[in-house]
This record gives sequence, C-alpha cells and structure tokens, in this order.
Amino acid sequence: MNLFSQEKQHFNLPNAELFYIPNFFSKEESDSYYKTVKTDTNWQNDDITLFGKTYKQPRLTALFGESDQPYGYSNIVMHPESLTPTLKTIKQRIETTSKHKFNTVLVNLYRDGNGWHADNEKELGENPVIASVSFGETRPFHFKHRTLKEQRHKLNLEHGSLLIMKGEMQQHWLHQIAKTKKLIEPRINLTFRELTTL
Repeated sequence: MNLFSQEKQHFNLPNAELFYIPNFFSKEESDSYYKTVKTDTNWQNDDITLFGKTYKQPRLTALFGESDQPYGYSNIVMHPESLTPTLKTIKQRIETTSKHKFNTVLVNLYRDGNGWHADNEKELGENPVIASVSFGETRPFHFKHRTLKEQRHKLNLEHGSLLIMKGEMQQHWLHQIAKTKKLIEPRINLTFRELTTL
C-alpha cells in the first residue's frame, strides 16, 4: 500500500508521527549541497557483523557533532568531526522548521540500499526526533509497523527533501531503503539527531 500517492506534509500513523516536505531545498541548493558534502566529507567504510559474518557496509558514512560524544550502532562506534559550515547551515534551517535542536548528524552515501532497522540506540533517548535530508537519486523509503502487519508504507525521498520522524516511531516501526538491481546514481542522506549523555 502506498499511503503517499498525493503530496502531503503531516501523517498521523499508529505509534508515530511523520512529516515530509518534498522541496525543502531548491534544486540549485540541493545540487550545491550534494556536491559540497560529497567532496568535503572524510568518508569511512566500516565493517558490520550480521549473524556472525563480517561484511563491508554497503554505504560510506561520517559523523559530525557539536561535541566529541561518540555514536554507536551495529557494533560500530563512530567518533565525530566538527560540523562543517555547510552542515551548520542545513542544521539551522531544519531546526527552524522542526522546532527541535540537534547536536549530531550521521552522513551516509548510499550506492545501493540498506536493510530493515530502527534508529533506537540508547544515546538517542526513548522517543527521538530524527530529521532526514536527501540529496541525489530519488529512492523509496519503506517502513512497516513491528506488530500491525497491515501498516506497511513507502514514500519516495526526493532530491532536496526533508523527512522528520517523531513520537514512538523508532520503538514501533522499522524502515529501510530497499536494494535495487537498477543502475542508479548515489544518494546522500543526512540524519540529524540529538545525542543524550548516558
């Protein structure tokens, strides 16, 4: 089921709130940010262990933050670099719209997809607000409720779009960018978070 056949901005879902703004950044801004972030980021390609086997992650990553607090997921611990001027500008725009403060951004360069997961690490707190910006290739964002099997949806994340996940979403929903065999261009995803001190 595609819940988002028409452009809307606010979706009330069971155990979640979702906001989507397709043209949050203009085409010109998005093209410029894509190029700058891709060029200026010190990308890393970490190993990830799944079911006892170790693989290279199918994406390149980098962590930026306002402090030196590390962020860990899937047995990977990342140490942040200082926010660049470009990331600070993007963050300020998002904070104004979301009315929420962020102190960390995980930057991902996707050349394909990633598996089902939730952003539910302890450092994010119980009901985190996650603001996700997409630059580059449009990709379908799939999400499904953990227990309500009929609650499965998808949304195309477009170049320059902003997606905000709120409420209990990370507790009750899983999401993914599905793998594809099509020849596609890369997508850069900036996920702004607020890390709490444990």
